[in-house]
Amino acid sequence: MKALLALILLVLVQLAGCSAEIADYRQQQPRLDIFHYFQGQTQAWGMVQDRSGRQIRRFHVDITGDVVGETLTLSERFAYDDGEKQQRVWHIRRLKDGRYEGTAGDIEGVATGRAAGNAFNWQYSMNVKASGKTWLLHFDDWMYLQDGNYLFNKTEMKKFGFTVGTVTLFFSRKAQ
Repeated sequence: MKALLALILLVLVQLAGCSAEIADYRQQQPRLDIFHYFQGQTQAWGMVQDRSGRQIRRFHVDITGDVVGETLTLSERFAYDDGEKQQRVWHIRRLKDGRYEGTAGDIEGVATGRAAGNAFNWQYSMNVKASGKTWLLHFDDWMYLQDGNYLFNKTEMKKFGFTVGTVTLFFSRKAQ
């Protein structure tokens, strides 16, 4: 039994050591300023994949961003391939040292984020409806600025620490 517990602990430590840190990106260019990037009109195209990698949904998002002081308000309008429509409004506050926090109506608690170089890591929990049930999932978003107009986002959705799906998004900023 002790050997099994030691093995489980070793695997967990190794898995924890494999994750990226935001500081890994501090030298990467161009620098991502989410307030600047999302000010005005942005569009995104994305897909949801289950834990096996099978695509289960596609969607398009129209995003309007408005910056007032140290707060970015993002109004997101989702249109899914099955006809479902959703809206989410984020209120994101810039804190010190590249940190952020935000709220939205369907987000549990407060989202937290960190920025460095061309990357932004955003973590939050959200109730998601699937198969007639509602699941509290934990989201770990990683955004990477490609250039002034294009941004990539990869999100892991977790339940009880296990990845149950991923979301991949491609953002395009409209010329300002």
